[in-house]
Amino acid sequence: MAMEISGTVVSLLPMQSGQGKNGVWKKQEFIMETPGQYPKKVCLSLWGEKVDEIKIAVGEAITASVNIESREYNGRWYTDVRAWKIGKQTGGADRNVPPPADETFMPDTDASDDLPF
Repeated sequence: MAMEISGTVVSLLPMQSGQGKNGVWKKQEFIMETPGQYPKKVCLSLWGEKVDEIKIAVGEAITASVNIESREYNGRWYTDVRAWKIGKQTGGADRNVPPPADETFMPDTDASDDLPF
């Protein structure tokens, strides 16, 4: 699934890298806050060469083109929001973005905080 999401970068998480079966990999995750009456925070990631190509900073207003993918690991599902293109907004253009639809989130009360990575 491909889509766009707009907001302001509020945090850059530490760069991650490692060695996989296909060679060296690196990942930069960042937190973006969407505009609206009830702002939402979303964790997005940049992978591989996109980490070097796309430079973002805390406080920047951006629009990210993302792919959303979920995968199963040991009976649990994990979702990755991977940015593949980022456009930087100028002059407060993000104020014209309509607020996101209000969705009710129901947390899984049986889930543990153990992550496989």
